[in-house]
Amino acid sequence: MAKNIQSLERAAAMLRLLAGGERRLGLSDIASSLDLAKGTAHGILRTLQAEGFVEQDPASGRYQLGAELLRLGNSYLDVHELRARALVWTDDLARSSGESVHLGVLHQHGVLIVHHVFRPDDSRQVLEVGAMQPLHSTALGKVLAAYDPVAHTEAVEVERKAFTPATVTDLDAFESVLDLTRAKGWAADVEETWEGVASVAAPIHDRRRMPVGAVAVTGAVERVCDGGELRSELVAAVRDCARAVSRDLGASRF
Repeated sequence: MAKNIQSLERAAAMLRLLAGGERRLGLSDIASSLDLAKGTAHGILRTLQAEGFVEQDPASGRYQLGAELLRLGNSYLDVHELRARALVWTDDLARSSGESVHLGVLHQHGVLIVHHVFRPDDSRQVLEVGAMQPLHSTALGKVLAAYDPVAHTEAVEVERKAFTPATVTDLDAFESVLDLTRAKGWAADVEETWEGVASVAAPIHDRRRMPVGAVAVTGAVERVCDGGELRSELVAAVRDCARAVSRDLGASRF
């Protein structure tokens, strides 16, 4: 029988300790409870902290579970429930808008497409479920980065690649885009990721009022925009769809 990896066993024990005890524990408490040397415990905590599984209070120096661990614990249920709840609403959005609809969630350093409704015409289209989109340039990504702290960190700490001349890569300018997204409640991508393509997205929240994904309408600029601006009726339709899915997930306010 293969031997267990001791460092992983210790990390798992540490996470269980933080989950089952007081809200925050100090290094000495953790080391003593797990019968570890302080140096060993600190090394494991530092690694878990770097991965987002543990957070350290800057004032007290005590440790607690991190947001990334909580996200992992709910990811399977959230993604599958999100897709199930969104099926009818995204179909309706595609029919009413005449454009493609994408449902995306945060995954690793980007947006994972978990559902894709084709544009309701006879044109040849490629299913994009499982595809990854960037956080900083797409409408889906900007919505997630605006409302989800983990997505925000992912978007600001990595290099923001310029896909087209319209891509916003400067950090201050990008933060301004996110501020505007939060103020409006939706995000746009007008030829920032793909030339000739525009998109509008809105956030989806769950019963805990946490952002669990985003929905977007995507199409050719000449159809999605009017006079260089996104068509107001498309923006309204996307926001209505996001609200409907949020309500089905139990969100009372969003």
